[in-house]
Amino acid sequence: MPALEARNVTFGYAPGRPVLDGWSATFPGGSMTALTGPSGRGKSTLLYLLGLMLRPQSGEILVDGLTCGRLSDAGRARLRAHRFGFVFQDAALDQTRTVLDNVTETALYRGRPRHEAQGQARELLDRFGVDVSPRRRPGQVSGGQAQRIALCRALLNSPRVLLADEPTGNLDPATTELVVDALRGHAQTGAAVIVVTHSPAVAASCDREIQL
Repeated sequence: MPALEARNVTFGYAPGRPVLDGWSATFPGGSMTALTGPSGRGKSTLLYLLGLMLRPQSGEILVDGLTCGRLSDAGRARLRAHRFGFVFQDAALDQTRTVLDNVTETALYRGRPRHEAQGQARELLDRFGVDVSPRRRPGQVSGGQAQRIALCRALLNSPRVLLADEPTGNLDPATTELVVDALRGHAQTGAAVIVVTHSPAVAASCDREIQL
């Protein structure tokens, strides 16, 4: 059973002009997939659909065989908190929270004890070389450090599905390699990793490429 599946998904922002029209794909656990294509082809929109942040106008998204179309907004939020990790191009950190609180945020949504989540968060920050105080705010760290922090946040709960939208778009080569290696390593644990990218090198590092 795939970790994530899209069946005949159609979605558009304007009537009669679908961004995606009857699109289908399966994403097995243990795989890393690149979504590629020119700007405006719907890559980010597709990622939001796969991550249950948008609802398809027709078709279905399935997570571990569970059809998500009839879930309430609260039910979809719970599923995201328990099964998904997200990495965005701009890191999308909460500027009002500390580095440590940004990493542990999703764990608290799951009802996980704070001290346990903080311990694992510190281990991840060390693992990925985030050599800043965990009490700093995101505005006090570099762009590369911010993306590493976002990666730590995404990996904290060992998500079954990890979605990454241009995660290396603004990074130097060394940080790019670190992020790609971390995503690949997470796929090797049995997760489905899906990466939107314009980078041929990042796409080549994935197990397969789907062009939109």
